[in-house]
Amino acid sequence: MNENNILVTGFEPFGGEKVNPAWTAVCGLQDYIGSMRVCKVLLPTEFIRSTEVLDEALRTYDPAIALCVGQAGGAERIRLERVAVNLRDASVPDNAGVIPMDEKVIPGGPDGLFATLPLKSIRDALKRGGVPAALSLSAGTYVCNNVMYHLLYRLKERGGTAAGGFVHVPYLPEQAAAHPGAPSMDARLITRALGIILETAALSSPK
Repeated sequence: MNENNILVTGFEPFGGEKVNPAWTAVCGLQDYIGSMRVCKVLLPTEFIRSTEVLDEALRTYDPAIALCVGQAGGAERIRLERVAVNLRDASVPDNAGVIPMDEKVIPGGPDGLFATLPLKSIRDALKRGGVPAALSLSAGTYVCNNVMYHLLYRLKERGGTAAGGFVHVPYLPEQAAAHPGAPSMDARLITRALGIILETAALSSPK
């Protein structure tokens, strides 16, 4: 494990959207959190390719902290996901046209895996920073959950003390304009939230 590396991923746009707030916010992050380098990786919104790109990033950076970020249209706040389930089940296609039904993310893997980031400390830090945030018990069964489960499985498989988790973020204002009544959050605020998450995780990371 490279204790100086943080891996942060976001997704490409999907579902007809022109932007994905996850990647927009990730791109706005500074390159360093203290002495730790922030390694930013774009994941395809595809069940299979997302995990392949994630595996490559884990091999390349061997991070002490890994945070994956995804879009949750309709969310009013930053959602800190607590658990991922070993299930791929979609009602709409991914960007490769794939619609899995009742498939395993990792055949033979446990039914669920919990995030290993200090989520309650992160939630409290976000609230102190004026960022609406809440713990969430479901990352769904689409590509976001697929990536979260795969990440946690790989980190557990590797052993060591690397911490990982997943965060869902709201629409950007320009996206919400096309979805009447949908809440949104400014990209700069989402980026600031990600910074607080990483700073809090770094303080808890074994040195």
